Amino acid sequence: MGNFKKFMAMVAVSCMALTTMTACGNSGDAGSGDGDTNEIKIGLNYELSGETANYGTPEYNGSMLAIKQANANKDNKFSYKAIKGDNKSQADESTNVATKLITSDGVKGIVGPATSGASAATYQIATDNKVLVVSPSATATNVTLQDGKTKESVYPYVFRVCFEDPYQGAAMAVYAKDTLKKTKAAVISDSSSDYAKGLSKAFQDKFKEKGGNIVTELNYQAKDTDFNVQLTKIKGMDFDVIYIPGYYNEVGLIIKQAREMGIDVPIVGGDGFDSTDLVKLAGNKNLNDVFFTTAYTTVDASDALTQFIADYKKEYNEDPSMFSALAYDATNVLIQSFEKAGSADTEAAQKAMTELDFKGVTGDFTFDETHTPKKAALVVELVDGEQKNAVEVDPNK
Repeated sequence: MGNFKKFMAMVAVSCMALTTMTACGNSGDAGSGDGDTNEIKIGLNYELSGETANYGTPEYNGSMLAIKQANANKDNKFSYKAIKGDNKSQADESTNVATKLITSDGVKGIVGPATSGASAATYQIATDNKVLVVSPSATATNVTLQDGKTKESVYPYVFRVCFEDPYQGAAMAVYAKDTLKKTKAAVISDSSSDYAKGLSKAFQDKFKEKGGNIVTELNYQAKDTDFNVQLTKIKGMDFDVIYIPGYYNEVGLIIKQAREMGIDVPIVGGDGFDSTDLVKLAGNKNLNDVFFTTAYTTVDASDALTQFIADYKKEYNEDPSMFSALAYDATNVLIQSFEKAGSADTEAAQKAMTELDFKGVTGDFTFDETHTPKKAALVVELVDGEQKNAVEVDPNK
């Protein structure tokens, strides 16, 4: 675990999203007055209400902690003022929030939204106005690439600090085949989610590339609660692992119902598993032989990660999640880019960001040509619902 511990020292801490104009004019409690010529306004476009508020709220908290700490750092050239926006977990409201933050509030950069659809809805207005956007957790390929494919189509002012869907889907395929030694996968996927579709395709492509077999792919939709039809269909099939590219809301129930039906093969998935609510939904006893890809874990926590956790708990009286940590890093990426540039000019800050050698709580990284961080995925094992083991997996090696 020595190399992993070293990585976690870098990881001292990694894509869903929607926020509204409601409360968009409310500034956070970090930053100085509007009259400060050295002040840079940062917009926080998060889902603070609606279906994905459980992601947006911890991300907002992570951003606010980063801004508060930046303003306490006397070595910084600028002070930073947070302007809060709630996109209500809706893509169209995310566009409205971004428009107000840019045209009315005069922000130089935006952190958020959390999800890919809501994030993509903000990029044209940001690009047109040369405003930097850093997404904590938007994982779809079209988040930073206008055509979703080629590096030449990269949005110049859009970055993310999480890995993308194909990367983590392929990473889990490598882990399932090489580490778990599984060869026959059943896939249960959320057909209503671009996130799930991206992970599913990447997992299946890589698993088959490595000689594995996809036995079946069955679908469900977000907000479903009864999965007996899908589970009954696969129970009689010959498979040795289940891949579920989905969010904990449904995944927790699928795992619970699968275990209650006597399906005891390993269940693997993506970072949508990463929530304490997964345990509440599935039950501790059912969360064994469960593995997921993530950008953040407290297993073998470094001194830097331990400090972040302590600071977050002191500020909010609760433990940070992966989303808190990603937003903390995303906000610090934005702040450090302005500091490195020594200017509030967004073109200068954009250049600084492309050259940034960032040391964060979800890993140390630089950005590649698609404005996605170069860092390995982590695969975490759950034992009675607790994270016990974690390993780095790079599907490209």
